[in-house]
Amino acid sequence: MNAVILAVLVMVGLSLARVSVVLALVVGALVGGLAGGLSVEATLAAFNDGVGGGAKVALAYATLGAFAVAISRSGLPDLLARRLIALLGQEASAKRQAAVKMLLLAAVLLVAISSQNLIPVHIAFIPILIPPLLKVMNQLRLDRRAVACALTFGLTAPYMLLPVGFGAIFLNDILLANINRAGEALGLEIGRGLVPLAMGVPVAGMALGLLVALFVSYRRPRDYEALEVITSNVPHHHPNRHLEPHALGLVMSGLAIVAALGIQLYTGSMVLGGLVGFALLSLGGIFKWREADDLFTSGMRMMALIGFIMISASGFAAVMTATGQIETLVASSVEVIGDNRGLAALLMLLVGLFITLGIGSSFSTIPIIAAIFVPLAVQFGFSPLATVALVGTAAALGDAGSPASDSTLGPTSGLNVDRQHDHIWDSVVPTFLHYNIPLIGFGWLAAMLL
Repeated sequence: MNAVILAVLVMVGLSLARVSVVLALVVGALVGGLAGGLSVEATLAAFNDGVGGGAKVALAYATLGAFAVAISRSGLPDLLARRLIALLGQEASAKRQAAVKMLLLAAVLLVAISSQNLIPVHIAFIPILIPPLLKVMNQLRLDRRAVACALTFGLTAPYMLLPVGFGAIFLNDILLANINRAGEALGLEIGRGLVPLAMGVPVAGMALGLLVALFVSYRRPRDYEALEVITSNVPHHHPNRHLEPHALGLVMSGLAIVAALGIQLYTGSMVLGGLVGFALLSLGGIFKWREADDLFTSGMRMMALIGFIMISASGFAAVMTATGQIETLVASSVEVIGDNRGLAALLMLLVGLFITLGIGSSFSTIPIIAAIFVPLAVQFGFSPLATVALVGTAAALGDAGSPASDSTLGPTSGLNVDRQHDHIWDSVVPTFLHYNIPLIGFGWLAAMLL
């Protein structure tokens, strides 16, 4: 069996068995490296070389966690939650609950969409916005799997379709640039205007999956325990644990959020943005500076698992690349295809799925996929639009339903602060079923029709 397929199967199998995703990634990398002909020493060396690529993201997550904990001290998230609870009213009739539930899901979806294009902060909003809303979700008996699906759709579909914000980077700077680079010697050149058109069909598949998730799969009420969501260092018995929102706290929170977003947009650094927001909250008296270490510890504790998963995923990706088995996987697929264009499109998407599931990032895998898939697409006579759809969809499969993707890790970081939302079964499996399967189907359809 191909080393990449074996490694991904081991990683996914262990994750589904509720083994830690970090451990699953490490074991999967070891199995893949050994199966790919690397020695134990070479496998570990490749893994260690790769983990540095995830360190920056892990630090960003830790900083965002500390910022979120500091924001919670201002009372702003509590105020937002109380307003939503007030919308339920005293009687909280079934009709009113349904209306508030739809309002909440729509608001979460719109914020997630805005985080990719309008205000490109990616997942930075999740640890700030979602934890205070868990009490409302519990009262509404809202299935958190529906929220995870809404968040993941908003974190992935917009950049696949709209050439603004992260979409401009993905569609123009990465997808288009790599396809044209790989196709230059083959006479293939694609204009910018064609890329969103090609990706429209796969995104339509994701939209269909979102509707199924919200109105069919996770429509029924689901009960959760009313556990305290601890987002600060104030102990349970402290008399002032539930801080009342006050004007200064709300004003400083607003300024800190705007400053953090502005710094991130200007510098492209989530770390710097989070640190500036954190410092402003301290200067505004939201917390004392000597409490900063405790707040950072609380924030890092909240985001530590995600950081370690991202670091491990970078090491996993480095091992898969070092084995050279990605090219072998594609070559063996070509032998099976023959002259069947429909089978060619399907196998290319499935190969892309296996490559990106372990790496977990469409942005990182496009250079690998484009270099291999573009010559294949030209060889099989796919049109430029179909080629874009194949490469773009194959890459997006990693973001939409991978255990190591920040598009699934981000929702889990917000929904699991009370330990009632499992990353694999409540985030990864729902998003895989509702997005990856439609992506494969609609991506194949785009390749055959465009």
